[in-house]
Amino acid sequence: MRRRVVVTGLGCITPVGNTIDRMWDSLMEGRSGIDYITHFDASSFPTRFAAEVKDFDLGEYIDHPERFDVAGRHIRFAIGAAVQAVRDAGIDDGKIDPARFGVYLGAGEGQQDFFLFMSMIAQAQKDGEFDMEVFTRCGLERLNPLEELEQEPNMPAGHLAALFNAQGPNLNCLTACAASSQAIGEATEIIRQGEADMMLSGGAHSMIHPFGVTGFNLLTALSTRNDNPQQASRPFDRERDGFVLGEGAGMLILEELEHAKNRGAQIYGEVVGYGSTADAYRITDIHPEGRGATACINMAVADARISAEDVDYVNAHGTSTAVNDRVETMAIRQSLGEHARETPVSSTKSMMGHLIAAAGSAEAIICLLSINRGVVPPTINYETPDPDCDLDYVANAAREHQVRHALSNSFGFGGQNVSLVFSAFDG
Repeated sequence: MRRRVVVTGLGCITPVGNTIDRMWDSLMEGRSGIDYITHFDASSFPTRFAAEVKDFDLGEYIDHPERFDVAGRHIRFAIGAAVQAVRDAGIDDGKIDPARFGVYLGAGEGQQDFFLFMSMIAQAQKDGEFDMEVFTRCGLERLNPLEELEQEPNMPAGHLAALFNAQGPNLNCLTACAASSQAIGEATEIIRQGEADMMLSGGAHSMIHPFGVTGFNLLTALSTRNDNPQQASRPFDRERDGFVLGEGAGMLILEELEHAKNRGAQIYGEVVGYGSTADAYRITDIHPEGRGATACINMAVADARISAEDVDYVNAHGTSTAVNDRVETMAIRQSLGEHARETPVSSTKSMMGHLIAAAGSAEAIICLLSINRGVVPPTINYETPDPDCDLDYVANAAREHQVRHALSNSFGFGGQNVSLVFSAFDG
């Protein structure tokens, strides 16, 4: 028998709330966290809005927060969410075996100092040519080595291990928008295989900076509905025109069942299914027949040892792009069959935007809360049905609904697909 893995702690920093309850209340009320960008002057960009984290103070979570003055926003978010999860799990007393406690994140890269980098490039221009010697000298003189180090994707996991004395496996994956879901799935496998008893898993990311917004604008992936940002993210709606960039972190404490029982831990639910596939198709496009997404969902449901008819709720990847929403709908239909038409499906990206690497972990938390609270969140801004998107998207208002098995989908640029199944804990 494989070891069972349960969730015993949750924490989040999101555009719709910096605690689990605040995030949940915002989602239940259908409140949008999207507004005009304040991190930098975006007035000349095709997209001038995003879902920014608000009112975040690292000092609320740790002593001496100045230790992380050179760290990126994603690292600070990771710490804030992880501290919440560790406290929620009741393991902040140092009494667990550190060698059996690990970290597995799906965290993104840090953000470069755009204006410093651009000034270095400008200084290296000479008679219309780029002078590499001048550019290199400027870099050696002006770049902060610690800030450069903190940009590496492995740094959030390293910081969290040090903060919580987690001496077990320490890993990070960066599979684009599927990253933190994949981290949760792989962390679950580590516990199943007996390599650890507890894992801190989730993700953190912030791409709300000039490079990030420019890149997604060049890909024509972002909504340009600048006249009404709160209505820009509209998954599955016929008038959708792209996703909204978000930022934040979601963290979960995963724990082997008997270990959790022995210490009397609260249990939010069980991680029962994990599927991971690749489209092997194109960098930015999901396969038009949904082959990777369909296989991924099927794999997760099979791993959960349930039938497709047992799935009570789907938290969709639901980005609000024309192709993703259509193909994901197709994949859900192909995987769940006729049951798909009676299964509530919602995209919380309609309210919190797309947290990129951190999206899956935040949405995993939402699935667990839906299981525990008997309510599924809405897809807001759903106004005009799309004939290609013909499922029940829980339009515009939360709905009471008993959820025993919840499916969470995460599909990333590059063709990475991850699906997770969470189930109510039945002892």
